[in-house]
Amino acid sequence: MAHLLVVDDDVAFRETLAETLQGLGHAATEVGNGSDALAALQSARFDAVFLDHRMPGMDGLQTLAAMKAQFARVPPVIVLTAYASGGNTIDAMRLGAFDHLTKPIRRDAVIEVLARALRLDDAAPAAPKMPTEDDDADALIGPSEAMREVHKRIGLAAASTAPVLVLGETGTGKEMVARALHRHSPRASAPFVAINCAAIPKELLESELFGHVRGAFTGATGDRPGCFRAADGGVLLLDEIGDMPLAVQAKILRTLQEGEVTPLGSHRTVKVDVRVVAATHRDLRAAVQDGSFREDLFYRLDVLSIRVPPLRDRLADILPLGEHFLRRAAARDGNAPAKALSAEAAQRLLCHPWPGNVRELRNLMERCHVLVRHRVIGAEDIGVDTAVTATAAPLGPSNATLPAAWLDGELPDAIERLERLLIAHALTQTQGNRAEAARRLGIHRQLLYKKMAQHGLE
Repeated sequence: MAHLLVVDDDVAFRETLAETLQGLGHAATEVGNGSDALAALQSARFDAVFLDHRMPGMDGLQTLAAMKAQFARVPPVIVLTAYASGGNTIDAMRLGAFDHLTKPIRRDAVIEVLARALRLDDAAPAAPKMPTEDDDADALIGPSEAMREVHKRIGLAAASTAPVLVLGETGTGKEMVARALHRHSPRASAPFVAINCAAIPKELLESELFGHVRGAFTGATGDRPGCFRAADGGVLLLDEIGDMPLAVQAKILRTLQEGEVTPLGSHRTVKVDVRVVAATHRDLRAAVQDGSFREDLFYRLDVLSIRVPPLRDRLADILPLGEHFLRRAAARDGNAPAKALSAEAAQRLLCHPWPGNVRELRNLMERCHVLVRHRVIGAEDIGVDTAVTATAAPLGPSNATLPAAWLDGELPDAIERLERLLIAHALTQTQGNRAEAARRLGIHRQLLYKKMAQHGLE
């Protein structure tokens, strides 16, 4: 039997979770705010803590930071929130949370997270100072479980100085992951430098990375520091590192091992303190096998890896991303009113296979903002290939269809996607009238507000 602490200002939720924990054979202590949680930890020993994120006064993250500052031993802390976002998930994990879960939390999820938490003997290490708020333009949008795992990995990796390997198809947002790692790390005030290894001719890449001295080659009329020295103290993103020539790979490996660079034309080494984030859409293991990528460099980079899933594998993110890009386009256009997606347009977006991933969706939404003259974007305005719709599964006597990919996933994920689509459709049909939308959906307004926040429809 474990002794567990439940911290939540919502009395009903707190009591329900405590009853669930007691039903599993554990002892549960309930408190309603962060100050009482700190007092409880001072007076008793707990095996794990369930901590609400949003609370009046001291919120969950402030409480977690205070726990780490005040106590030598902090039990595993499971942060709970009804308003999950990439930023708060990353912050929670970086501050040392054991996990970050979305309310309402199912009984099987409680069992699973407790089984992992109670296996821990030591608390997670203390984390550095919290960063500033995310820049909305660079935010990693996406409420799906797949993206929440990416957020957690970023939070866990942010405080480290080890190299990070970001994997994913072209257009999935690998540079955004690198920027989030920088923004949430102790190096946030230092430079972030990005270089695309595939976009620079191989004869110039070495100079771009390591710099050169005057006279090193024809045209070198002055000294150039190079990307490593420009990123000193900060983060360097080596984008598309899978396309880097073997000769340059060898020098990258030496820099990672020795922490120094040698500019072209010089015999003098220069010390650098740079965290390297490498990104690629290629299969580096296969590249190692065929000899186009160094095995020693692969293992040196693959200390911490983050895989960004393609957009077709996270349907729950498509509509929040689309709406985000529409709002951003409107803001750039002098805070013009953001256009809305009709239910038919939303279904067409969900049916598209998105070979260009998030980049393709962003470009489509920006095109719709410029070219569509009416307030609501219709299916005919989308103009994407809907061939995949033909393979969708029929839903009975009506002609409604669902994307075939929904049928290959788990039931809770499919229900979440359908719920979001129904709410978006009701809000569109009622022109944003929430009371009428709730009536059409057959639910109370308060539940609708909660679901809108949960699905990012506010």
